[in-house]
Amino acid sequence: MSFFKKINAVATAEDKEIKKSEELERGQLYPIKALKIVNGKYGEIPLVEFKDFAVFLPKRMTKVVEENLEELNNGKFGLVYLDKFKMDVEIGHVSTTSLNLISNAFKLLSANFCPHASKVWLNLIKKNIRLSQNLLKKSTSIGTKKKIIAIIGQLKRYQLLINNLCVKHVGGGTLKTKRSDRIKWLDLTTAFKSIIINIKHLDPLTFLNDAFYLFQSRIKNILKSIPLLKVNTSFRGEFLKIELNNEIKYFSTKNIVIDGSVNLKNWFQDNVVDKILNKLSEFSEKDSGWALKKVLSLEININKYEVGNGSSFIRLPEEIAKKHACVNVKNYDDDACFTWAVTSALHQAKTNNDRTSSYPHYEDVLNFANIKFPISIQDISKFEKLNSISINVYTLELIKTDKTSFLKTVPSRLTKNKLDKHINLLCIQNKYYPNERDSVDNDEDEDTIIKIKLTDHEEYCKKLNQCKISFPKEKSICFKNFKNKESAPFILYADVESILLPISDNNNLKSHKYQEHKAFSVGYYLKCKYDDNLSYFKSYRGLDCMEWFAKEIEDISKFIQFKMLNIIPLNTNVDLKYATKQCHICNKNFIQGDVIVRDHCHFSGNFRGFAHQICNLNYNKKFVVPIVFHNFSGYDSHFIIQDIAKYGKITLLPINKEKYISFTWFDHKTKIQFRFIDSFRFMASSLDKLSSYLTEYPILNREFANLSVEKIKLLERKGVFPYDFIDSEEKLKYANLPSKKYFYNKLNDCDISAKDYSHALKIWNTFNIKDLGEYSDLYLKTDILLLADVFEQFRESCLKTYQLDPAHYYTLPGYTWDCMLKITECKPDTIQCVDMLLFIEQGIRGGVSQCCNRYAEANNKYMGDAFDGSKPSNYLLYLDVNNLYGWAMSQYLPYGGFKWADPNLDVTQIPDDAPEGYFLEVDLEYPQHLHDLHKDLPLCPEHQKPPNSKLSKLMTTLHNKTKYVIHYRNLKQVLKQGLVLTKIHRVLKFGQSPWLKSYIDLNTNLRQNAKNEFEKNLFKLMNNAVFGKTMENIRKHRIVKLVNKWEDTDSLIYEFTCNDVYDEVIHKDIHRFDTSDYPQDNKWNIPLVNKKIPGLMKDELNGEIITHFVGLRSKMYTYKTINSKCIKKSKGVKYNVVKSLTFNDYLECLRKKTNKNVIQRIIKSNAHNVYSIEQSKIGLSAYDDKRHLLLNSDDTLPHGHFSIALLDSM
Repeated sequence: MSFFKKINAVATAEDKEIKKSEELERGQLYPIKALKIVNGKYGEIPLVEFKDFAVFLPKRMTKVVEENLEELNNGKFGLVYLDKFKMDVEIGHVSTTSLNLISNAFKLLSANFCPHASKVWLNLIKKNIRLSQNLLKKSTSIGTKKKIIAIIGQLKRYQLLINNLCVKHVGGGTLKTKRSDRIKWLDLTTAFKSIIINIKHLDPLTFLNDAFYLFQSRIKNILKSIPLLKVNTSFRGEFLKIELNNEIKYFSTKNIVIDGSVNLKNWFQDNVVDKILNKLSEFSEKDSGWALKKVLSLEININKYEVGNGSSFIRLPEEIAKKHACVNVKNYDDDACFTWAVTSALHQAKTNNDRTSSYPHYEDVLNFANIKFPISIQDISKFEKLNSISINVYTLELIKTDKTSFLKTVPSRLTKNKLDKHINLLCIQNKYYPNERDSVDNDEDEDTIIKIKLTDHEEYCKKLNQCKISFPKEKSICFKNFKNKESAPFILYADVESILLPISDNNNLKSHKYQEHKAFSVGYYLKCKYDDNLSYFKSYRGLDCMEWFAKEIEDISKFIQFKMLNIIPLNTNVDLKYATKQCHICNKNFIQGDVIVRDHCHFSGNFRGFAHQICNLNYNKKFVVPIVFHNFSGYDSHFIIQDIAKYGKITLLPINKEKYISFTWFDHKTKIQFRFIDSFRFMASSLDKLSSYLTEYPILNREFANLSVEKIKLLERKGVFPYDFIDSEEKLKYANLPSKKYFYNKLNDCDISAKDYSHALKIWNTFNIKDLGEYSDLYLKTDILLLADVFEQFRESCLKTYQLDPAHYYTLPGYTWDCMLKITECKPDTIQCVDMLLFIEQGIRGGVSQCCNRYAEANNKYMGDAFDGSKPSNYLLYLDVNNLYGWAMSQYLPYGGFKWADPNLDVTQIPDDAPEGYFLEVDLEYPQHLHDLHKDLPLCPEHQKPPNSKLSKLMTTLHNKTKYVIHYRNLKQVLKQGLVLTKIHRVLKFGQSPWLKSYIDLNTNLRQNAKNEFEKNLFKLMNNAVFGKTMENIRKHRIVKLVNKWEDTDSLIYEFTCNDVYDEVIHKDIHRFDTSDYPQDNKWNIPLVNKKIPGLMKDELNGEIITHFVGLRSKMYTYKTINSKCIKKSKGVKYNVVKSLTFNDYLECLRKKTNKNVIQRIIKSNAHNVYSIEQSKIGLSAYDDKRHLLLNSDDTLPHGHFSIALLDSM
């Protein structure tokens, strides 16, 4: 006899009369007359009585009946007859009936509310949700799971709606019209599978617009921990058609990626609102008669986005099997190892996980339509789509060393989109080939695929990698930008001036806007490299100035195109028989058979040199005109981007959505590109300072050639301008120079100096200025011409030294990297293994910055009357290391030959200048007897979260180190200092040589012989910038920043307790110090030696005595000198604000353990609208979590010190 398989706790309004069980119809609901538990032959079983017959339910239903007995017995409730259908059929029948009844009940409750009935219905809905969730856990089919999730969503919607009815009727009154009363976000299974329930909206557009705010809040929160997401949505509505029952229909959107830079409002509009409204419109047109009756919900699905052939069973290699990290299913009878491996991952077995009998058959749980067995690597993408899973495939590579050999897991196939259901598979074969196997396919060998656990790889991957890694095709890096040897024939220098409109914005007490910047003036200087007669200056004043500038660029594009099309022939006869031995472009020797040509400039006709024909043809394929602004990224770009985008295609090189390194405008008509670049990214100083380094101003002199020498001299420095005074166009009509008080700079909270005001007044009178508008024109023109002189001097110096024009580059790091490759002629290998890359990155930590002793006073014989002879003699000395980056880059460095090596390695026997070097992953013990000795500067810094901190910081601690990646020379050093090596996990070997030294030495020598400050700074930057480029992480889009001296990680303020530090330390170890900047006849009789030698220590104050020091924490300190000079630093606080702080402010924070708030003003953009903003922030703080602060002491201890636990317990 058929029977009822499931109890479904739902009510019915109708009784279906039935006389015998044979008349039962599948899927129908039957009311219960009585329900009880009886003792039968096989134990307790439920007995259900209907009107004219009774049935026994299966014994397994006893528990469910007991839970529902009170509510079901003698009530208008019933059971749905399901017969013996499969699970998905059951779900379909149960849910449809349940939801229909719940829907009808909700209508009845809405019309005639009953608190008791509402409570009963809520209990029943809750049980249905629990039942569905249990079914979800047991279900194996992906389609079935989707159905169950949809059911849960609908049940939760009715749960919410009935709850709202209870609030409305029981609570009394009406609900307030806030968003939570119109829509509600509910999690279905996890926070990543959720639903936005509609409560009051009648229109899909207003519902979706309202839903955006809940979506935005949730996505922003998830992005804090997961930087890359893939999101799709599904709109659900109830549709009505005449003569048919209402139907619920779904409209889904595609998975689209979201990261932190995405404008969520635009994303939601484009990928959800527009897509769903279009689908609703198309549906109504295609299926005439259907009308949307009710907006139900929007389902949100959020997923993490991550950037061989298999046949039958093969035993694992012994060393892999010992790790117990693989499930290797023994499929002896088929070629389906791939599908068995996937099945073992999706349906994990608790025991006997190597047997096929421990899993459902793959045909029942996987979709492999049109995929042939054994499966190929190429078919995996198709398999992923069919089954909504993602798969990585790895293989084994045999690593051979002189002493041993071992197998290394390496990636063979990485998925494009990592889904929630993600599997790592290992393809093993019956033979292994050292360092040769590039894929898992090999016709001669058998191979199989198994499920693996990639513990070591994923450990690094989670920490360091948030995207899929693609490696370059080139096996090595070499210089190839030969076209950049030729000077850019045209370059523009430009600037923008703004009116500062006062605005009121008190929305945020800690930060508010007080001015909006509107461009009112723009100018440019077109510099022609080959013919100065084509160079000119032009400017425009008016609120439409940016539109004028965009049109000017269009005209310049046409002018340059005309010059390009009218090629000037070679203007001199050069016989090929006089050809040099080398190509002047690639610098390679000509060999027999080479086609040699005479290369010449097409603009001037001048002969440039003999060249290979191919080099000549590729010399200038693209024509790019640089447009240079000083601080383009931080300011000018915002005014330009909106207007220039109207006239052609723009490509961005962004830092973030508001700030760009550069952007390029492409003129489709002329095919010429205009690249906007920032001179500040080549020379990180103010234009005022940069122009002061110059000794000649040829462009300024040429443009003002009609003026007297005295007048031009007045313009050879940056002018001053009353920015805050110009708050409207009307102010530009002022016929007199504003008085000195109107030159007050609100941004930097400072007045103009008497000297600067006198200079402005002299300019006004000497040039017979009529009004402020004319004064602004001269100010703008002077700024642009000074910038042109500075950057042209920079170009000339670089071309002379490196034979490359920096105008072809975006930033100084990119330029100096090319210079280095060109000069060294080295071709370092590119890393082609993801594990090697992540391994090396784990060893990159940055520079240590910390404050150990928070207060110190000097007391020594060089302090005059302040010296107290009754106290110990001590000194405070600020020492810096000369060109530490340069010294490091002059050492033996890796250049290639990266291989995993035998961990049995004695690094103490390897010389620093050995042809091969090593990175090691080690465990180190920090012996307790070293803690006091090393407490000020512990060895082996590492990134850790300080106690009670959410952020990881680079700290020096006395903790033992686990899996610490370290260079072998550093490891030798720490072992010599007493640390104990307890284990070597992995070793990466590489070839090494001092291949960067020639480039570093070149710049060091040039700096030593520099004739002016401009060249001194240039050659220092050329060394420092290449250091950052060697460690650039493209996945993070890292920008190399050149920092001020006080933030360097190569400088320290020491306290020495001795009789005479100059005699006992500096004089004694003179070979370790650069003393070249001490006074010639210094009172310590220290010889002036070792000028600018990299790696040597230098007294930053050149003998000036430091008397007091206060250090609150890293990069927040102050010190006083005997000459009453006070140096103050506070990272993140503007210079003018730090300048207003006093030594006592620092000391008070330290003694009272308090914070000091400051007010500072900055310029900030929002959607490329520029504002002046006033913000309140912590300027000084006594809190330092990098070190353990001791009570009643200025001393600190590093975390991990053995005495901390003892002190805390006292």
